[in-house]
Amino acid sequence: MTEEALVRAAMAGDREAFGMLYTRFSRAVHGTLLVRMPPAEAEDAVQDVFLQAMKRLSDIRDPATFGGWICSIARRRAVDHFRRGVRHEELPEHVQARADSSLRAQAAEALAAILSLPEAYHETLVLRLVEGMSGAEIASITGLTPESVRVNLHRGFVLLREKLGIGA
Repeated sequence: MTEEALVRAAMAGDREAFGMLYTRFSRAVHGTLLVRMPPAEAEDAVQDVFLQAMKRLSDIRDPATFGGWICSIARRRAVDHFRRGVRHEELPEHVQARADSSLRAQAAEALAAILSLPEAYHETLVLRLVEGMSGAEIASITGLTPESVRVNLHRGFVLLREKLGIGA
């Protein structure tokens, strides 16, 4: 089914269609949130974004633009998160799983490196590297042209390699 057909079906109350939209767009929503909030909080916020989208499906003007629409909800959700002053507290080290601590540290370091780059590259790099999305998918979700996505990814990769000390 096309994105537009799924949105129309979901608007008519088809929960299975909405579930398919979740499957298609949850990575994009997660990546959009991950650029703007701590990883653990981004995980939880994905559910909130889709719940809000389900309630507001009648607000969407063009069902073919669902991806961009839901990512804009995610961006606003991240802003609201910080506006409310929500604080999180890390688990004590003896409670955290030890087996994956090295992998978590590497992932956190990589994300920090991406977020230290100019903001123009954050979302495209996270959607590509963390969420595994293609350039065309990123363009569809962000509203950027495919060429702009290619340029942002290329420039972002160059800067990221420099930041991490990796040769081209």
